[in-house]
Amino acid sequence: MARSRSEIPAPVAAAIAEGTVIPAHPLALTAERRLDVRRQRALTRYYLDAGAGGLAVGVHTTQFAIREAGLYEPVLRLAMETAAAWSERPTVMVAGLAGGTAQACREADVAAGLGYHAGLISLAAFRGAGVEEMVEHCQAVARHIPLFGFYLQPAVGGVELPVDFWRRFAAIENLVGIKIAPFDRYRTLEVIRGVAEAGAQDRVALYTGNDDHIVADLLMPFPVRDERGRETELRIVGGLLGHWCVWTSSAVAIHRRCREAVRSGTLDPALLALDARVTECNAAVFDVANGFAGVIAGVHEVLRRQGLLQGIWCLDPAETLGPGQAERIDAIYRRHGDLADDAFVRDNLARWLE
Repeated sequence: MARSRSEIPAPVAAAIAEGTVIPAHPLALTAERRLDVRRQRALTRYYLDAGAGGLAVGVHTTQFAIREAGLYEPVLRLAMETAAAWSERPTVMVAGLAGGTAQACREADVAAGLGYHAGLISLAAFRGAGVEEMVEHCQAVARHIPLFGFYLQPAVGGVELPVDFWRRFAAIENLVGIKIAPFDRYRTLEVIRGVAEAGAQDRVALYTGNDDHIVADLLMPFPVRDERGRETELRIVGGLLGHWCVWTSSAVAIHRRCREAVRSGTLDPALLALDARVTECNAAVFDVANGFAGVIAGVHEVLRRQGLLQGIWCLDPAETLGPGQAERIDAIYRRHGDLADDAFVRDNLARWLE
């Protein structure tokens, strides 16, 4: 049980710091909208065999409504038990934390009790709150579990968070990483500046959640200059992404190529060109054309086509594919099918479903 960052096992702490692939775990449901344990387990096995270094469970892609459905603890437990039984590799386990302070602390206790290493803290419940209130909330939750910060894009319920928030948030000692996911370059730079101004760049790992700029985030240096012209360079080292819960073995390969390019100091233009291709794929899967209305269903649709899910059912019966979304997913398969991992899934699906 990790209550502080010093209690995280060394291989897991190293994986977080060095950067890894952490898919945001979806929720497998039956046609009756009940948890499909067999396919939920198969998804976890898929991500681990694809080479993911971690799993984020109970997050936006898992559907925040699992809390009202009484599925938060069962889904977290199932992922933890499946990961422990399936793979001997150290796996970074991140639990989503939502709601006000009392709820988030309870969820942190559940997650820590199950062996999760960190909690991804959502501030969606703090719309209209000031920086002081939000920082105090994060400090309180950090006393229960190490934290991953989370800048959720406002289009799906996130709160705008200024650089002052990130400066103060990055000063929290029990912080291991930040998922930067505002889908906005200006806001992304504010997170990075806040971390640099807090002097936390060597302690806090930066992860992209910007599904619209995954490859660029992993390749770009982010220089932060102070008023005296002194420069500190920060890097985004990994991804904690909803987009990476589909075509995951391809995502692992792309992440590896990006990290190797950064280490070698050489950049293949073809790798940089992948940013636009991956973004185009994400636009279809996340239903950008309809304001992200079909984002969860789009993820489910790709997994359904591969056989990992039986249907695209969400906890909310009204949540489904947006108009024209299925056709746009058809189109990305035609244009960017080399980025899919259908053959990998086909070769292993029976084993994952056992």
